[in-house]
Amino acid sequence: MKVAKFLPIIMLAIGLSACNKPAGELVGTYISGPTSDVDPLGMVFIRKGSFLMGANEQSAIFTQNDNNVMVSVSAFWMDAHEITNSEYRQFVHWVRDSIARTMLAEEGLEEYKIALENPVGDKDYILNWKEKIRWAERLEDGSDVANALEPLFYEGGQGSLRTGRLHYNYSWVNLDAATAKGNRFDVTTGSYPAGATVKVDSFWVENDVIKSMTITRALREPKDLKTNTIICVYPDTAVWVRDFEYSYNEPLLYSYFSMPGYSDYPVVGVTWEQAHAFCHWRTDLLRNEGKQIANQYRLPSEAEWEYAARGGRRAATYPWGDRYARDSKGCFLANFKPYRGSYHNDTGAMTMAVGQFKPNDFGLYDMAGNVAEWTASAYSSTSNLKIYDINPEHPYMAHKTDPAIKKRKVVKGGSWKDVSYYLQCGVRTYEYQYEARSYIGFRCVRSAIGE
Repeated sequence: MKVAKFLPIIMLAIGLSACNKPAGELVGTYISGPTSDVDPLGMVFIRKGSFLMGANEQSAIFTQNDNNVMVSVSAFWMDAHEITNSEYRQFVHWVRDSIARTMLAEEGLEEYKIALENPVGDKDYILNWKEKIRWAERLEDGSDVANALEPLFYEGGQGSLRTGRLHYNYSWVNLDAATAKGNRFDVTTGSYPAGATVKVDSFWVENDVIKSMTITRALREPKDLKTNTIICVYPDTAVWVRDFEYSYNEPLLYSYFSMPGYSDYPVVGVTWEQAHAFCHWRTDLLRNEGKQIANQYRLPSEAEWEYAARGGRRAATYPWGDRYARDSKGCFLANFKPYRGSYHNDTGAMTMAVGQFKPNDFGLYDMAGNVAEWTASAYSSTSNLKIYDINPEHPYMAHKTDPAIKKRKVVKGGSWKDVSYYLQCGVRTYEYQYEARSYIGFRCVRSAIGE
């Protein structure tokens, strides 16, 4: 009786559903996945917009000045401040723990393994990240933990960590090769052109030393476009001494990255290559927690960085919008070198904890001063003459065999050691992607879904 009573209602619902999506008509197919971004932790949304890209004044360092060009950029998310020692330390510790768990599992400690029902190749388990590493047992002679972790520490496992063994292995698609004209995928044949090749870097570890070579191989399927990279992730703390002759900075060499008092200071001594690896790890870290994200973390393009620094102002000289590095009360607005040798005048002698000065109109801190920042863009003194006017970028993933001039990356923002000229939004310098400096850090961006 009850079924008969509600049968007309059920049939009406079915009929309405059928009317909404008539059979045989084009109704579209929707896929599962994120349709919008939740606010990424620690990031600020940068709305789409246009601005005048390029230096506001005559270049003080190069003979040929960049042309100012009006460009537009799509919306993206950007870290509110530079990546700190604490945040980068999470990356270093993840790599350390991953290596340690692998060593413990290979030593036969079953609690660090999770058996796979369907083995992948010769692997019948994955690492168990829920099991804590018993670090204290590495000091017990003859214990299984001590035997397993001995290669990771000096003095037969009793000393400090061998930071040179903290290797991060990852792969990425070589888009330069994928978009080359001679490698265009033929949709009519479902294959790449005959004779198509791709140049990739190959990395391996030999006697605990990272080796690499550039190889050219046939391009037959998409997986051939992948290149693997192995990078040592620990920052080069010696930059505090190496960058400055006749200067006593040894205390920073030993304490800047490792002491808790510097946790909220921007990480330095990180190469462009290490920053690139960090972005890859940060993406995987989120995805491994079951989070669906449409776009990966990456370094900002030069245009994105400059647009974000200007805070929505088309021709702002500095991130705060004024043409001067002081406010109306005479207070400095960033951490830089205000006078010859008078570093303390802006309240900071070297680097400072992030977020000590007011943010720009987008809510971004330290877009000028403190530390300069890596961008994804390759450096060319005339790049503004050839870039496109929407989402301009000059990308190039240099190979190991490329000359040094092809390994220059754009650096923006100026640092604690620079005069105010370098703090201007439009000023650009460069550094080689394999170099680490005590005055260069970075922050990440993530493209937004839609506009």
